[in-house]
Amino acid sequence: MKRTALVAGLSLLIAAGTVPPSRANELYIDAVKDYVQDSLRGWTNDQRIVDALKTGNAFHQYLTAEDIDAMDARWRIEFRSQERPLIRAVVDNSLSAFLRAKQKEADGLVTEIIVMDAKGLSIAESEASSDYWQGDEPKWQKTYLTGTRDIFIDRAEKDESTQMLQVQASMTVFDPETDQPIGAITIGINLDGL
Repeated sequence: MKRTALVAGLSLLIAAGTVPPSRANELYIDAVKDYVQDSLRGWTNDQRIVDALKTGNAFHQYLTAEDIDAMDARWRIEFRSQERPLIRAVVDNSLSAFLRAKQKEADGLVTEIIVMDAKGLSIAESEASSDYWQGDEPKWQKTYLTGTRDIFIDRAEKDESTQMLQVQASMTVFDPETDQPIGAITIGINLDGL
């Protein structure tokens, strides 16, 4: 109840222009971390995610930086096209279906879910993102790359198409057998609904 009142009050201040979205992130961090910890973190190490990351890591282990750049460029072209074989291979796989089910269960609070491998490549997405390689972004760099167990909360942003204030919460995924980082997961949170 306290979290809901805080978020509702801050949403009104942001809508009125009293609090800019950049400041809103600082104010939402605790509420977002609590929500992720209480409602989402339990399934982020699901065996389906772990198995898909192991498979993705094995498949992508020999990719060079040039290979990754070429694949990311291909994804961006497909994103603006009707022909989408690479995007479909990621968004239509069974792990992506699992992520969509988790997003639906969140009843509007989760806007997207992305699972990234050890190279920062998307191996599953609940909805197609605009790029394939996340390795140049804080969502991967501040989780998998550092091996932290903390939840990284990126800055709040207002989505121009939906007019929704949202933030991304990201975490490292660990292999339960070795306790080593094997990838990362990012979950978009609808701050207006939190």
